[in-house]
Amino acid sequence: MSFLDAEWRKLIIANYSIDCNVLKKYIPRKTELDIWEDNCYVSLVGFKFVNTKMFGVKIPFHINFEEVNLRFYVRYKEKNDWKRGVVFIKELVPRRAITFVANTFYKEHYQTTGIDHFCIDCEDQLEVEYKWRIKNSVHRMNVKAKNVLNDFPIGCETEFITEHYWGYTKINENKTTEYEVKHPRWQSYEVTDHKIEVDFGIVYGDDFHFLNNHEPKSVMLAEGSLISVENKRTI
Repeated sequence: MSFLDAEWRKLIIANYSIDCNVLKKYIPRKTELDIWEDNCYVSLVGFKFVNTKMFGVKIPFHINFEEVNLRFYVRYKEKNDWKRGVVFIKELVPRRAITFVANTFYKEHYQTTGIDHFCIDCEDQLEVEYKWRIKNSVHRMNVKAKNVLNDFPIGCETEFITEHYWGYTKINENKTTEYEVKHPRWQSYEVTDHKIEVDFGIVYGDDFHFLNNHEPKSVMLAEGSLISVENKRTI
């Protein structure tokens, strides 16, 4: 049975190209950084969970909610094949049960906090925003996009960012857990404007405070899809 079944919808993805050394202490054992065209990316991602089930059960008040996370990209070689995955620095959600289960059973780095969102769907434009509060400070991600879904080409940056189907968690220096994230290939909207107002030091710690002075290299809006999280194991 899957740990999690849900829909992930309206994903704002802001991508920052950084020095690989920043991530060195966060890399899980047996994985290595996954680089795209000489860019080492961290991504700030906001999205909506819809119709969520944990271990096949819908938990009241934990069915539809938002998440905001900071993640980076790794790969793990098993036999002769590379598995491309993500590592989360921290995941913010407004539901305590999600935090408890993810941190207890998956050793992830969830934190519970209030998150608001809106999606304004006009004939020719979408506007999507995620807003949250940490330590009495307000943070937000906002994008405007053309209201037309597009397939993205093979080999492009959007494919690299969205086509990572594994999650890796650093338990300690000697232990890594792996899980699979199943979903079909996504479509995306063309972003026309964006506003990222986040104090990365407050939300994600001193290691990422420098991002306050960085503009994202790219900002994406993906539609998302049905997803499932399963096949947890230790590697």
